[in-house]
Amino acid sequence: MGRVDSEMKDCIVVVDDERIILELTSMILTSRGYEVHTAEDGVAGVELVRRHQPSVVLLDYMMPKMDGLTALKLIREEYPSSYVVMFTGKGSEEIAVELMKAGASDYILKPFSNHDLIDRIEQVLRLRRIELNNLELRRERERLLREVEEWNLELEHRVEEKSRELERAHAEILQAEKLAALGHVSAGMAHEIRNPLNSISLFAQVLRGAVQNDSELVTYADKIINEVDRIDELLVKLLATSNQPLGPRSEVNLPDLIRSVLESFSDQLRAQKIELDVALVPAEPFMADPEEVKQIFSNLIANALHEMPDGGRLKIHLGRADQVLQIEVSDTGAGIPEEHLSQIFDPFFTTKSKGTGFGLSVVLRIVKTLGGRIRVENAVDAGARFLIELPVA
Repeated sequence: MGRVDSEMKDCIVVVDDERIILELTSMILTSRGYEVHTAEDGVAGVELVRRHQPSVVLLDYMMPKMDGLTALKLIREEYPSSYVVMFTGKGSEEIAVELMKAGASDYILKPFSNHDLIDRIEQVLRLRRIELNNLELRRERERLLREVEEWNLELEHRVEEKSRELERAHAEILQAEKLAALGHVSAGMAHEIRNPLNSISLFAQVLRGAVQNDSELVTYADKIINEVDRIDELLVKLLATSNQPLGPRSEVNLPDLIRSVLESFSDQLRAQKIELDVALVPAEPFMADPEEVKQIFSNLIANALHEMPDGGRLKIHLGRADQVLQIEVSDTGAGIPEEHLSQIFDPFFTTKSKGTGFGLSVVLRIVKTLGGRIRVENAVDAGARFLIELPVA
């Protein structure tokens, strides 16, 4: 681009095979403060343009080595910020029109007056400044439009992320409401059902003593007592899914607790040929009921093993970000059908033929009690991933 400075005027290259024209124009333009370079043929003129990249080129139409039209096209193509004014002889108006179509900014008929030369050059310089400013404004506009587009994309990304967070928060609220409602129902059911259960158990024991000489009747009485005990166990599990008072709290070292839970499954892990992927970063102890925290991992590991009866990989990773412990428990089983993902933590919901549907509800209740969050998703390769966040404080 031609040099424009508050103290130095523009650079101008004059190309003409008539030395008198070169000397005259150089004298006139230099006296007006312009930086002037001259050449006597088109090839040398283009080289000067390449070297100095002037604001304006005064270019003769008829020249040796390279004619003015060829030089004009070359300069406008390779150095578009250098504007070209053509010298033509009188009676060459048709040629002048052709030159203007080829990219010339103006033309001057020979012979010319000093005043006309200066006026034409200053007019082209004004035009050049306006067009270059407009070009810069267009570039700035395009840059701003790109920035706006990038901001819009970023905004859309943030809105999508916030929408997902709101959906997760809404789902968590619904789960909490379900657990709260279940807590009220469970407490009433436990009281109302356990009274007749106690009576049934008592009479079954009395009946068993009365018929102890009849082995068949004794067997019937034992079955009644066992079924009563099984119902009582279901009531205990039902109560465990609701918000219960916290048990005795003590310091929980999560890596050690996870290792102890894994050890309790060691025989089953070997029998099912499960590959373990365990990575546990050191974590400072936090206050909680250790038995409840164990239930989180016992239930998740038991579910994972149920999905991998013929072998697979169980992954348990514990990490930390700021004041949050991040836990991943995943398997390589069949995964969870998409239509079941939103129900997986609901009490009574289960896809197992012999399941009660309490395990993951208990996990959710304990994680919530600890002030944490839990979500589930299907892994990209295979299986399900449970992701838990627990605050350290």
